[in-house]
Amino acid sequence: MTIRASVPRPGARIAAVGGYRPGRKVGNEEIGVRINVSPQWMERRSGIRTRRFATAEESVITMAVEAGRTALARCGTDAADLDLVLLATTSFTEQVPAAAPRVAQMLGASLAGAVDLDAACSGFCYALAQANGLVRAGEADSVLVIGSERMSDLVDPEDPDTAFLFADGAGAAVVLPGDVPGFGPVVWGAEGARHQLVVCGPPAAARPSGPSRPVLRMSGLELYRWATTCLPGIARQAVETAGVRLGDIAAFIPHQANIRIVDALASAISFRPDTVVARTITDSGNTSAASIPLAMEELLTSKAVSSGDLALLLGFGAGLAYAAQVVVLP
Repeated sequence: MTIRASVPRPGARIAAVGGYRPGRKVGNEEIGVRINVSPQWMERRSGIRTRRFATAEESVITMAVEAGRTALARCGTDAADLDLVLLATTSFTEQVPAAAPRVAQMLGASLAGAVDLDAACSGFCYALAQANGLVRAGEADSVLVIGSERMSDLVDPEDPDTAFLFADGAGAAVVLPGDVPGFGPVVWGAEGARHQLVVCGPPAAARPSGPSRPVLRMSGLELYRWATTCLPGIARQAVETAGVRLGDIAAFIPHQANIRIVDALASAISFRPDTVVARTITDSGNTSAASIPLAMEELLTSKAVSSGDLALLLGFGAGLAYAAQVVVLP
């Protein structure tokens, strides 16, 4: 007997993106009081001026729903027609059950498969690559990919190394079949031997006012060296495997980890002078798996880029996991 396989398609595409940003803006002045540094120092160190923190009513789930709802509305896709919801998150603090089934249910995608994916700050790119593969293979007709994070739940608010960096938000993309490929091949990997550079565990030093929950700890200088040394080659490989030239890339949308890393990567990759480089970290902070879709949406809504432009996405973070891919913007 021969098993009948799904019928492959010529391509998949990002049909639309959506984002959700919590309403509460938090400036450097508020953070500086807690960690005893100046607002100017924080901006010089990270590029961040303001960021968004979620309220008690804004969870990983509710933010994901709002971002997903916006993306679905923009491309006219009914949630009931979704085959799969992929939720990239590293800050959902409930181990069981996963968040994605609840996101799907709240959206009205009651028959869709739903699963969480944790690849930290590269999670959205990992999920996007899987959505592309499933749609192209004929295993799914429509996939909603979401990155949603409440990083403020993982940060020690008095840690001078992390308190000013991380923030909250959600971004989403709808992936549908296409007549031609809308994704280049993903170039991904992980350097597990360096996993200790970013960890979430017990606070490094107990203090009366400190959190008892696990908190993020990171080796910032070592991460900077790894990112700026290893990732430019990964990015160029993604462009080459997509069969395009670096000069064809209209936008570079990396994970918004730190403005110094973003600028160093853009310089090392050597884009053409008019290539748009996403620097949305200045007013959004580091939102981990949500940073790339939020940046993509901001560039599109501000008309800094156009539908049909080629963008190079580059996610990287804890693990140390990374993923790069060329996509056609919706």
